[in-house]
Amino acid sequence: MSGMLMDTNSSPPSSSGTTTSEAPAPSLTGSSTAPLILKTRRENPLFEVFVGPKGMYPGTRWLIYLLIAAVIGGAFGLVMHFAHPHSGGPIWWGMVAQAGMMLAAILPAFVMARIEKRPFGEFGLPAQNAFRRDFWMGALWGIGFLTVLMLILRLAGAFQFGSLALHGMRIVKFAAYYALFFLMVGFFEEFLFRGYSQWVLARGMNFWPTAALLSVAFGAVHGGNPGEAKTGLVAAGLIGFFFCLTLRRTGSLWWAVGFHMSWDWGESYLYSVPDSGGMSPGHLLNSSFHGPAWLTGGSVGPEGSLLVFAVIAAMWVLFDWLHPEVKHR
Repeated sequence: MSGMLMDTNSSPPSSSGTTTSEAPAPSLTGSSTAPLILKTRRENPLFEVFVGPKGMYPGTRWLIYLLIAAVIGGAFGLVMHFAHPHSGGPIWWGMVAQAGMMLAAILPAFVMARIEKRPFGEFGLPAQNAFRRDFWMGALWGIGFLTVLMLILRLAGAFQFGSLALHGMRIVKFAAYYALFFLMVGFFEEFLFRGYSQWVLARGMNFWPTAALLSVAFGAVHGGNPGEAKTGLVAAGLIGFFFCLTLRRTGSLWWAVGFHMSWDWGESYLYSVPDSGGMSPGHLLNSSFHGPAWLTGGSVGPEGSLLVFAVIAAMWVLFDWLHPEVKHR
């Protein structure tokens, strides 16, 4: 880019072999503004988010995506309100609400795929990888590292598994319900923060600055959860940043979706502990925490424990070692 700027500003040699001292008079046509735009973009990298060399600018496309998502989400919310105007209701109503949020995040990307003239799969969810190896490996990592964390808390005397809270077919029913529910949570949160948003903003800001910005936003939105705390918000942001690494190295969001689903399922159902500040009905165990909040996470759950930062660091190092090749840019 700097080479183009130098070539544009230099004066052409004269026919006598000397260089003219006068620069050509500036034109009012659109082509004469190119050096100014290039210079501004070089001096301020954030300028590229909103001004690109051709086509619709990355920031503009992102705002269109968010606007369409807001319209779909708002319309679905109105339908939900008129269909069931009172708070509470049957547990499956939460599944319907989560499905609406998932669709509000994903459907606008099909519109943007037409605008971008690219296949939808480039935004992180290629159909050919659906529920294949990466998804199940991510799910294994999610439940595996959560189990390691819960066992450490158990050995420290800070966690008790307790007795069964469910019996018979209710165990299977709620296990399946939460698996599907948290699968949709994984699709919604991963695609909203690391799908099209990550792809389009990285066109102007590069991958890692975009990942950092969206991970901060991912952590911040958890602040609206009841029972959430600062430690949990930081942990959520760092886990989001780790998911960006998995996107970078696997080339898709399927690994992160699998991890997200199984981690949330393990917290809310299997180990029956708070998940980002909330308890879910129909959990498996009558488990309990004992000890200081810095160890147990308190009302936040395991994500609020200081031990979770060691778990995130271990996951980052191990994943970086197992997946050294960059597959997403």
